[in-house]
Amino acid sequence: RDSILDESEFAWESQLRFKWDKKRDDIVINQCSGEFLYGYEYMGLNGRLVITGLTDRCYMTLTTALSYRLGGAPAGPAGTGKTETTKDLAKSMALLCVVFNC
Repeated sequence: RDSILDESEFAWESQLRFKWDKKRDDIVINQCSGEFLYGYEYMGLNGRLVITGLTDRCYMTLTTALSYRLGGAPAGPAGTGKTETTKDLAKSMALLCVVFNC
């Protein structure tokens, strides 16, 4: 892999990044063009997902949709990790995630 030499490179911008904002006195989460406040929702000590290229793309799509005040509904075959990926993103951002099976 090539090294990231500038903070505006896509390889860096596409990462889920956490920082302390002194002005807001709170944790801010950035990914691509989205900026979110940390949710402080405790989700327990269960394991995390293995991050793959598909997981990264799903994270970027969902965070971009959320930054525009939209939602997301990952689609695909059963058993491919759509629900787990969405729940893992919510856990990373410390947001409550409720899953409905209809």
